[in-house]
Amino acid sequence: MADESADRSPARRPGGRSARVRAQILAATAELVARDGIAGFRYEEVAERAGVNKTSVYRNWPDREELVVEALLRYAEDLASVADTGDIHRDLVDYLLALAGALETPFGRTLAQAVQPDRRNDTVQMLTKVLDERVAALRRRVDIAVDRGELPSVDSAFLGEMISGPVHLIVDRGMRTFNRADAERIVTVVLAGIRATTPPPD
Repeated sequence: MADESADRSPARRPGGRSARVRAQILAATAELVARDGIAGFRYEEVAERAGVNKTSVYRNWPDREELVVEALLRYAEDLASVADTGDIHRDLVDYLLALAGALETPFGRTLAQAVQPDRRNDTVQMLTKVLDERVAALRRRVDIAVDRGELPSVDSAFLGEMISGPVHLIVDRGMRTFNRADAERIVTVVLAGIRATTPPPD
């Protein structure tokens, strides 16, 4: 167990002891949610896995739902990032591969199950922030591509739905392993359709 007095250290600088303890707790929470689901973890298990005292968990997150959401949001940071190489086709392909990889993990399956319509509750509504963050990042990348002239003016939310829908279909149904060829075909068809159906500017 970590020394509780160290948790009370005034050093709250980035990378300090307090930041490390919080990171350990968030990582432990994400692992437990992935293993047991949202309702299956306890503060005691979080503390044990993180190597801190239980009071450290309670003090930082007195609200259990806030702990879960923050842990998932931190996990989602990697998922939410969309590269900007200057090649929108390549960036979208890489995004779809990362999305498929995430959905195929225990963590991704737990999240997907949690947001099913028949499981709506306050916690699930908060967890949609994870998905919202990912969608927002993709929309930002598409908007940048439009500004640069890589794409015609397009509803970035619609484009995101069009390219991500087939990924969910393939992965959720366990049809087969999603691969780069799948991602290439999806992005090629969607972008070609957008370019072909978007009227030229006046």
